[in-house]
Amino acid sequence: MTRFGIHALVERTSAKVQRTMPSLATKRGSPHSIRHSTATHLLSSGVEINTVRAWLGHASLETTNIYAEINLEGKARALAKCEVTTDQVPKKRWRGDANVMEFLRSI
Repeated sequence: MTRFGIHALVERTSAKVQRTMPSLATKRGSPHSIRHSTATHLLSSGVEINTVRAWLGHASLETTNIYAEINLEGKARALAKCEVTTDQVPKKRWRGDANVMEFLRSI
């Protein structure tokens, strides 16, 4: 099957689905969007990016990084790992140095 045949199949299936779900009429369904969402789901489920790169047939990871978008849940988990607590805040050593404070006041 050629890429044109796959595109026609996706278009035909999208038209059938839109009859039962009119809200999908405003969505764009294409082989590329299926490819993109599949790659995104693979990455979010923990599949290694090099495996996804090979599956997509990309020569470099730079191209695959386009698919590495994560959902809001993934962003929230990443931010939670980066939370700074009060015991992690570094002490400002320069505050105790009178020469530094005097210099800063003179500026």
